Amino acid sequence: MSVIVLGGGLMGSATAFFLARRGIAATLIDTGRIGAGATVASFGNIRRSGRYLPQLPLAHRSLALWGQLEALLGRDVEFRATGHLRLIFDPEGLALMRRFAEDARPWGLELEELGPDQIRQRFPGLGPEAIAASFSPRDGSANPRLIAPAFADAAVRAGVQVVDQAQVLSVKPGFTVETARGTFHADRLVNCAGHHGAALAAQFGEPVPIEVRGPQMAVTEPLPHRIQPVVGVWSAEHGAYLRQVERGNVVFGGAVDRMTVGADGRAHADPARLPAQLRAVVRLCPALRHVAVIRQWSGAEGYVRDGLPVMGGSGTTPGLFHAFGFCGHGFQLGPGVGDAMAELVATDRCETPLEDFHIGRFAA
Repeated sequence: MSVIVLGGGLMGSATAFFLARRGIAATLIDTGRIGAGATVASFGNIRRSGRYLPQLPLAHRSLALWGQLEALLGRDVEFRATGHLRLIFDPEGLALMRRFAEDARPWGLELEELGPDQIRQRFPGLGPEAIAASFSPRDGSANPRLIAPAFADAAVRAGVQVVDQAQVLSVKPGFTVETARGTFHADRLVNCAGHHGAALAAQFGEPVPIEVRGPQMAVTEPLPHRIQPVVGVWSAEHGAYLRQVERGNVVFGGAVDRMTVGADGRAHADPARLPAQLRAVVRLCPALRHVAVIRQWSGAEGYVRDGLPVMGGSGTTPGLFHAFGFCGHGFQLGPGVGDAMAELVATDRCETPLEDFHIGRFAA
């Protein structure tokens, strides 16, 4: 068996790596540089709270792999299980958290509920106005700039052919992929092309309703390291979130609408939205009120209409598989997606349930 993986972000590079670990010949193709798309624009959040419940088995599978990646890849990708703290500022948020915690327990996720005094004692300086919080101690964060190249490098050492900066000119059943750097053939094709994955699926008679938008992210100057967990908000709206890296910078995002993507195919940060974003971030950590923001960015991500990714085998074309459209919450899932897709491609089955993400849900 031979496989072409289209898309060199986290999903594609992880899939190629795990295929190689199963002894399957794989070629990883990307139109740009490995890991330079939506992956590198990610916040780096490793969280399971707040997810669609049937997605939790995949999230658990992925979390187990995050803990093994330094040994598997031979490189530290800065995964740190610092815990994930989600603050609550109103009764609606508290009800949302408690409902999710109760529903998630049978799916293997235990959230610890904290009251105001516990927040102040365990996480001083965070959310002084919060009425409660949830804490998930095994979650955390990792470095989005390191992860896809680390998977791709390890894949090369395992025998994968990586072809980057290769504009894809055509994809034909069978499968033949013509690029600006040559033509490649394989028995199976895995579509990990990010938001471009919908266009590829449509070529095979499988349209997916998808919108391309980008989160607005920013980072502060380096500060003394004080914030251990990843911090977010339980809210029906798009709340703020932040984390402090070991070098001291605080990365943050959320609280404002996602950016539209321009004619150049890129999402650009809007400086005019920064004040509203900062007000939400300061509510999480008032000590950031007078800190300098040194950079803003965004990145094009694919948001499927129902908020769920597309994963699994094609409904129209034998040998074609999809893993795209992760709606801005795919970073934590990445290693698990790669491992699950490699299992599915190699064996035509997967021990992790993927039925809810099948592309057939959009069939007429």
